[in-house]
Amino acid sequence: MKLQDLPKITGTLPATDKMPVWFVGHGSPMNALEDNAFTQSLRKMGAEVREKYQPKAILVVSAHWLTRGSFVNVLPKPETIHDFGGFPQALFEAQYPAPGAPDLARETAKLSSLIHETEEWGLDHGAWTILMHLFPKADIPVFQMSIDYYQPMEYHLQLAQELRALRERGVLVLGSGNIVHNLRMSMSRLQNNDTSPYDWAVEFDTWVHNQIDKRDFLSLAKYEQAGNAARLSVPTVDHYVPLLYTLGLASEKEEIRQTYEEVTFGGISMRSFQVG
Repeated sequence: MKLQDLPKITGTLPATDKMPVWFVGHGSPMNALEDNAFTQSLRKMGAEVREKYQPKAILVVSAHWLTRGSFVNVLPKPETIHDFGGFPQALFEAQYPAPGAPDLARETAKLSSLIHETEEWGLDHGAWTILMHLFPKADIPVFQMSIDYYQPMEYHLQLAQELRALRERGVLVLGSGNIVHNLRMSMSRLQNNDTSPYDWAVEFDTWVHNQIDKRDFLSLAKYEQAGNAARLSVPTVDHYVPLLYTLGLASEKEEIRQTYEEVTFGGISMRSFQVG
């Protein structure tokens, strides 16, 4: 798509107040059923946005939809996907019956030649387990965009920048992952209900926070420069990439407000923040 074509495409969508962008460290699927400090922070975030804005739709970039190529889901009724195992039956019975947003999804695909439409997927647990707290009525249309797992980190920052016009067309964008996500090294503490963090996890989570404060987003795309703490914190990039989509949508000097901060069970960061 050529830059001069952008007004032609987004012009088909009515202008709205500029929507915020969120990054949420979603953690365990069990958060869908729990009332804790983290889920309470989500309810507060949702209530504040609902009071100030009227989102027409929510676009979720989740750590749990990985593809070759970038896709948006255009289904009118996305299913609630229970993409996990070993949890109580109540979690498998949970549903988030929000409608899809096929028209907005198709408009999103027009913003970049890199994005393609699909009727595959639905709402995975990176989306619905936190949306249940953010917007419990499930009355705002939701669609997801996949993560092209085979692209370098800079690709995701640049693709997010091509989607900035969505924020002024009523679309609230949500990146859902975890800045620190090392389940293998966290498993023993999870099994023993030991919420204490590893030093390296706190070190990397703090480093990311500092880069956000400095607005050095390119350094976050080159996270390996943070050394051993980065290697341990990001053993695979799936949970890290949604952070880059959130930051790529930020305007210059736009406020970035931390909404929740915690490193728990050894190597899981629940850090969440709002742009705008």
